[in-house]
Amino acid sequence: MKIIVLDRDGVINEDSDDYIKSPEEWSPVPGSLEAIAALHVDGYKVAVATNQSGLGRMLFDEIALANIHQKMCSMVEDCGGFIEGVFYCPHSPDAGCDCRKPKTGLLQRIEDELLTSLTGQYFVGDSLKDLQAARAFSMQPVLVRTGKGRLTESRLNELEGEPVPVFDNLAQFVEIGLPRTISGNHV
Repeated sequence: MKIIVLDRDGVINEDSDDYIKSPEEWSPVPGSLEAIAALHVDGYKVAVATNQSGLGRMLFDEIALANIHQKMCSMVEDCGGFIEGVFYCPHSPDAGCDCRKPKTGLLQRIEDELLTSLTGQYFVGDSLKDLQAARAFSMQPVLVRTGKGRLTESRLNELEGEPVPVFDNLAQFVEIGLPRTISGNHV
């Protein structure tokens, strides 16, 4: 199974230092919804792994978050794509949980619920925490410059291991960063 994990804020939708607290505040990064649709058409399962500490900080509740995710998934479906699942950490940074990235609890949940291995699969993010979680879970980290990505790019020397590929946005990664298959042949 080909699967790709995406961070939410800054990768799929515009990020905000004030948090995305309602569906009205949720706005897609240009081209991101179409990129997810292209992944779906190309046979990828798409999962979202996102830290949502606004819940732990009581800036919004579970219902608001569900409505935000409903909007995101509906807009992706309107473009011809599908998101298999949205997995989120509701805890504040000081909660000491195992699901807040860079820890790997969300990635383990994705494996368990989708009955697949994430080893060697792509994880696209805009923060060092995303890239660290990907590395810790033996995934292939990819950085996009949207959201906090430009700042993260300046800190890539803090990440051990192989160089991380960097793209302007999710659409560019999907367009030129992924190997394509046509009739079973890689292009």
